Formats: sequence, structure tokens, C-alpha cells
Amino acid sequence: MAMLTIGAFAKACRLSPKALRLYDELDLLRPARVDPDTGYRYYAAGQLERARLVAWLRRLGMPLAEIRRVCLLHDRDSTAAAREIRAYWARVETETAVRRDLAAFLVDHLTTGPDGPGKDTAMLELRYSAHSDTGRVRPANQDTAYAGTRLLAVADGFGPAGAPASSAAVEALRFLDTDEVPSGGVLDILEDAVRGAEQAVRDVADGSDEVGTTLTALLWTGSRLALVHIGDSRAYLLRDGELFRITHDHTMVQSMVDEGRLAPEETASHPERALLLKALTGGGSSASPDLRLHDTRPGDRYLLSSDGLSVVPEHRVRELLASPLPPSETVRALVGAANAAGGPDNVSCVVADVVEP
Repeated sequence: MAMLTIGAFAKACRLSPKALRLYDELDLLRPARVDPDTGYRYYAAGQLERARLVAWLRRLGMPLAEIRRVCLLHDRDSTAAAREIRAYWARVETETAVRRDLAAFLVDHLTTGPDGPGKDTAMLELRYSAHSDTGRVRPANQDTAYAGTRLLAVADGFGPAGAPASSAAVEALRFLDTDEVPSGGVLDILEDAVRGAEQAVRDVADGSDEVGTTLTALLWTGSRLALVHIGDSRAYLLRDGELFRITHDHTMVQSMVDEGRLAPEETASHPERALLLKALTGGGSSASPDLRLHDTRPGDRYLLSSDGLSVVPEHRVRELLASPLPPSETVRALVGAANAAGGPDNVSCVVADVVEP
């Protein structure tokens, strides 16, 4: 069997030796032979096809965990692998379309005259509802859910004073529900408000890092929604029947998925699935929240949820959100689905519809 050194193989498949070593560690592309004395890797010429496939998929931007699935499919059925790539690219195009809308708004916002920023040209309304439940296992509810004219929020507390922590974080944002918020500076206003929420949590926690809360909130300006997010509560957008998660979990397992060290379907059973990398805590360190502005359309439906909803499969969440039920009934249906799946955690949901007045 013809063997290639790692350098020659890297040149032939256009992957760097560093990448090849990583793919070896991730069991994505093992060398054909490793020298027992030097540890030097050698590859068979027959491995070039898989290596080139990996290189092409990386150029597409596909995460390593998905590349592993495509390669396994390719070994059994190249047509199935092609379908997986087609489905991945369809998701990319859909997500890109949402970001393109946001980019168009930002370009328009930054090039508008001095009287333009802060004025909403197409006023819309929100119809909303919130519901929180202890679940079937936990002795108390440490979640807080809130829905108002301008502010939507979910917080999931943890530690001995988790319930007061989540309540304090949301309460610190409630002034935004009554103040007129100019769209031009809404992200700055929201970021400042989160700093106030962080201090409120510290006051409740009395300096303890064991007490804290997640916080995911949307602030309505009349035609746009500003998102702030820290922790593993989530925000979703249902648009034209498609469901998009618009937040990124700040968890150890999500970072492992991002790095290709863990498959998404493995997160639910991972022993560190509850370990947060970011939260509002009682300690002295500050964590930077994610901040984003979303241009809305009539017919959009937004969902905020604590991680107690994660026991419900995403396709079922989409089905419930896509139903014609009003927000008040939808939030109860979502919470009911979580409890029907065992209700292992507190679960809170906020649903808001964007409508024309």
C-alpha cells in the first residue's frame, strides 16, 4: 500500500498538517499508520477522497460534528450524504436571508438623515403572553417570565437564591416597558439595563458565585426588536413557517459542539450539560451579554424559553408555534409539552406575535 507522509498528504488534499492532527484527535480522519517510535503519521493514498471531502465541507463552513455525519453517510451511501449537504446549505441560505435583512436595515439606519434614526416608519404591534411552571420534579420554581408592551424576558435562576436572582434581573429591566425607547440607541440602552440587572443579582446573592441567573430579553421599539442574551435560556423566531434559534447557548457543551468535539445529539446526555460559561452571578466578575437587533415583519412569532423546554424536540416546538393558537394558549401548550416529556426542570415561555395595528 502506497503511504504518504503527513506533509505530502496535506499538500495533496489541501488540508494543513495542523488540521490533519486535529481530525485525527476527533476521529474524523485517522492516519493509516502511526510510527510507534516517532509518533509520525502516515496516510494511504486511498484516504485522499475523504480528506478532500472534509476540506470542501470546511470551505462551506460546515461544523466538524456535521462533517463527521456526512462522511459516515458517504461511506455507506453517497446519495444520502448529498442530501445532507443540500439540507445544510438550505439552512445556511435561510439564515443568511435573515442576516441580509438585518444588514439592509443597518445600512439604511446608518445612511438616514439626522431626523431619521430613532423614528419607526412602519409601526407594528406585539401581542404577547407569558407562562411559567415548576415542572414535575423540582420543589420550587426559580424561573421568571415577563411579557409587556415593550419588554419580553425569561430568566432561569440557580443556587440557593435562584428565584430571587431571576426575579431581580427581570425587575431591573422593567423600566424599559414604560419608557419610550429610540431605536437608534436601543442596544446601548439595553446593555446599560443589563448592567443594572447584574448589580441587582449581586445584591440578592450577597457576593456568592453559587447564585445567579440566565437572562434572555427582547425590547420592542415599534418595528424592531433588540435582543440581549446571557446563559442558556433561548430565543426563537418563527418566520414563514421556518423556525430559527436566534440565540447561542453559553454552555460548556455548546462550546464543545462549536469546536467539533461533541455532536449536537450528544449534549442532552453529557454530564456537563448544565455547566454555564456565562450568567449573571453574585460574584464580582462581569460577563458580556450577546446583543443584536432584529428587523421584524408582520406575521413573525417570537419565543423566549428557559432550558426546561429543551426536553421538547425542536420539530414539536415548531409545530406548536406554527399553530393558529393565540400567544396565551401557545405558551400553555409549550409548557404542557415539557411537562408531558417528564417536566424535569422549571419551564417558562414567552410568545409574542408581530402584527399590524
